[in-house]
Amino acid sequence: MITPTPQQLAWQEAGFGLFHHFGVNTFNGEEWSDGTLSPASFDPSALDAAQWAATAAAAGAKYAILTAKHHDGFCLWPTATTDYSVASSPYRDGKGDVVREFTEAYRAAGLKVGLYLSPWDRNAPCYPDPAAYDDFYVRQLTELCTGYGELFEVWFDGAGSEGRTYDWDRIMGVIDKHQPDAMVFNLGRPSIRWVGNEDGLADDPCHYFTDSRGISIYADGEEDMNASAYLPLECDVPIRDNWFWQPDDLDTLKSREHLLAIWYRSMGLGAGLLLNLAPDRRGLIDDHDRDRLLETTSELRRRFADPQPARLAAHSGEVTLRWPEPVTLDHLELHEDLTEGQRIQHHEVLCDGRPIASGHTVGVRRLHAFPAVTTTELRVRLRGEEPLLRGATGYRTGVETPPVLED
Repeated sequence: MITPTPQQLAWQEAGFGLFHHFGVNTFNGEEWSDGTLSPASFDPSALDAAQWAATAAAAGAKYAILTAKHHDGFCLWPTATTDYSVASSPYRDGKGDVVREFTEAYRAAGLKVGLYLSPWDRNAPCYPDPAAYDDFYVRQLTELCTGYGELFEVWFDGAGSEGRTYDWDRIMGVIDKHQPDAMVFNLGRPSIRWVGNEDGLADDPCHYFTDSRGISIYADGEEDMNASAYLPLECDVPIRDNWFWQPDDLDTLKSREHLLAIWYRSMGLGAGLLLNLAPDRRGLIDDHDRDRLLETTSELRRRFADPQPARLAAHSGEVTLRWPEPVTLDHLELHEDLTEGQRIQHHEVLCDGRPIASGHTVGVRRLHAFPAVTTTELRVRLRGEEPLLRGATGYRTGVETPPVLED
């Protein structure tokens, strides 16, 4: 059985994080620029990373990831590797360091931090020379891994690198030496993997063990990893249609119902959720995006404000959930014991012998909605190799069906 590390379990328990795409693209109406935009255009008028962190904390996020360098090669810290960075911008008269402001603000708010460093670099003159670029990239990664404290996650985006070979042994050596507890997203020697879409949606079953992984939405099929590994999934999705803040896409801001549906289809299926809120040209989270996020998480808090934990009694492939007095429930959250690996292959929830919910994965968390029942006991039938629940909690939310994704 393939088992997780303590760091993987801690990442899975964290569950919900924010993504911040921010850079020279923000000020030029671009998503993927080609590395030629002027650093002088990067000039946020009121950047306040504490406002980002306050938004994340209010939403219940546990961590956030910043695009320290996107595909255009523009660096949000004053790197020694290139002039294409904040040091060449008017921001704080060329003495700014957005990565430092981000990491310090989030830690002050009690949240964990991660950094995104695109392997693809459209500005670096050495990129066509793989050996020279590996040297360049390792130096950049070393700066980030040694200059900004403990990292919860390092994000290696595969977009633009389809078919490219990097020296992942050297790159991962930097992580092993300086950030051994950080989760590594999808490339190199990953400890978590991409869900395979940018809609924020996992499937059922949501397998944590795999011998292949998708590289990007532009790559055909999946890449063989040569051996099976425990790699839980992270679902990334922007709150609007674009990843970077754009002045003309407010109409694409996802509705509360759509965001709730994403929550149920990611966190509720045992995956992690990384929701992108892009800072605007002021250097602040847009009020519309912030309000929509907090409207959504406020509804989640309302729904799950009154937990009714069950006592568990396991016997021969079945677990009985008991409450000391009758409870009325329309949601049930199940938690698998993952210390010895993911073992539940299928489960079915019964009330008075009648099925009210079923599915494959339980994993770190599985959320079911169903027509309300009043009971003191539910039974959960389990299939798999020595399957084991570690917890179950019922809720009366007043909502008896899962939210629906909008077109």
